[in-house]
Amino acid sequence: SAQIADLQQKLLDADNGDRAKQRWDSIATILEAKCALKYLLGELVTSKVQESKLQSSLEQSQASCSDVQKMLMEERNHIAELEAEFQNQILVQEQQHQEKVNHSSWK
Repeated sequence: SAQIADLQQKLLDADNGDRAKQRWDSIATILEAKCALKYLLGELVTSKVQESKLQSSLEQSQASCSDVQKMLMEERNHIAELEAEFQNQILVQEQQHQEKVNHSSWK
């Protein structure tokens, strides 16, 4: 039944495509051509407006992405600084411990 529904949908889509083509092919008068042209220009304007909105949204998303990447790099740098500081503290602690051990063995 899923295959039947799929085939029925394909037939409907093909029929709609044929109707649209027939509609454009059957334009016979200047008035019909003007109406068709007016419709197409309206569709063009709608598409251009939508394209402009999508372009603006894309630019905002890119700016946001850039901000997030910058924050990520700053956080990575901060973490690297903290890790270096931590490693330095470990080294100091190890040195102090070694000095205590060495000092104790001298006594």
